Amino acid sequence: MQLYNSLTHKKQEFIPHEQGRASIYTCGPTVYHYAHIGNLRTYIMEDVLEKYLRFTGLDVTRVMNITDVGHLTSDGDTGDDKMLKGAKREHKTVMEIAQFYTDAFFSDCKKLNIKTPDVVVPATSYIDEFIRVIQVLIDKGYAYESGGNIYFDTSKLEKYYVFNDFREEDLAVGVREGVEEDSNKRNKADFVLWFTKSKFDSQELKWESPFGTGYPGWHIECSCISMKNLGEYLDIHCGGIDNAFPHHTNEIAQSEAYLGHEWCNYWFHVHHLNTNSGKMSKSKGEFLTVSLLEEKGYNPIVYRYFCLLSHYRKSLVFDWDNLNNAVTSYNKIIEKTALFVNETSGDIDSMEYDRLMKNFTDAFDNDLNTSLAITALYDVLKSETNSVTKTALIKEFDKVLGLDIIENAMKANQGEEIPAEVLALVEERKSARKEKNFVLADEIRNKITALGYEVRETRQGVEIRKI
Repeated sequence: MQLYNSLTHKKQEFIPHEQGRASIYTCGPTVYHYAHIGNLRTYIMEDVLEKYLRFTGLDVTRVMNITDVGHLTSDGDTGDDKMLKGAKREHKTVMEIAQFYTDAFFSDCKKLNIKTPDVVVPATSYIDEFIRVIQVLIDKGYAYESGGNIYFDTSKLEKYYVFNDFREEDLAVGVREGVEEDSNKRNKADFVLWFTKSKFDSQELKWESPFGTGYPGWHIECSCISMKNLGEYLDIHCGGIDNAFPHHTNEIAQSEAYLGHEWCNYWFHVHHLNTNSGKMSKSKGEFLTVSLLEEKGYNPIVYRYFCLLSHYRKSLVFDWDNLNNAVTSYNKIIEKTALFVNETSGDIDSMEYDRLMKNFTDAFDNDLNTSLAITALYDVLKSETNSVTKTALIKEFDKVLGLDIIENAMKANQGEEIPAEVLALVEERKSARKEKNFVLADEIRNKITALGYEVRETRQGVEIRKI
């Protein structure tokens, strides 16, 4: 399998550190708010990566953190803790906020067929480990105390900017988020390992440590959680592209300083989901969530399918027309599969099976090319091989794609009645047309389409059919 490595800026053959086994670390959510669908695009693609590695026969262990302390509103080690910000917004304790949004995150993941990682660790459960590793970094001369905080000293490294060839003089203070002035730092790029009460007196969560009463920085948690659960050598580290600098850069710095050797061989970064107005962000007010998609009548699995139509290293533009196109495409896959899924007679055509399977594995072996994998799925649907062979292939494909194809095709064959939600929308549309509110009528038609149905006015009345 060829996988693009953000660290080397090229595709490389994936060779795990231990033969037959693969370790994956995923940067988890900061649980101060709902995950928006841009966040979830990253988790969908990471899920596909994990499932494909398992598909190839590897024994995979995947670990993910839950950030419930320490992630600041600016990566320049300034501003409020995001968890504290969420607690103030909703007049709850930080731990109440953390539990609520952790549950919400995994609920969204379930709807999107994202497998829960083998190990999930809230940052607040590893405080003793953070303190232990920070003390080692101090003892080894990689960290120092200043202004009541403990900083990592990036000047001790041969190379700090490992993902991009930045020069420190180019990172002028105030030019971008992440390089705001902190007079306690010896070097602009230094980052906080431990905050004390000297800086954040209003912080709700604090712990006693040899460095003073305080709490850990964001970056230290991922290094410690990964090393504790996956050992000194990590195969693949995953995350959104915006985490490459400074978060993942800082993880590498502190992990390799602590270990004394290279830590992670492959870095897998998923690019942004954008809207027509730019990158999706919680800070822009209302943002798109799985719940909002459901309210508008979309099956979350269709959003997963929408994400798979694009490569993970390309920015993906979201709008409702694009999602509606994905609905139509997904429904066609289900309809075509429904035509043969109940056929059980005959044997698998091994030559055709192998040929069509190779199209699928070739797509994934080429840097997880999910759009080509969907093309391979269509190749199966269009092929002239027998129904048993097609069904067997699609079952295997869906172990990775996670699109519930067979399940939904069988439901389509059960002659399910038109859902009550669709019938209610049809009645609303009738009323809107009667009142000559054609704009509203068109909006309702779009909702019906999103649910996988088409409504037409005929001389005999309104006709409703599955798309």
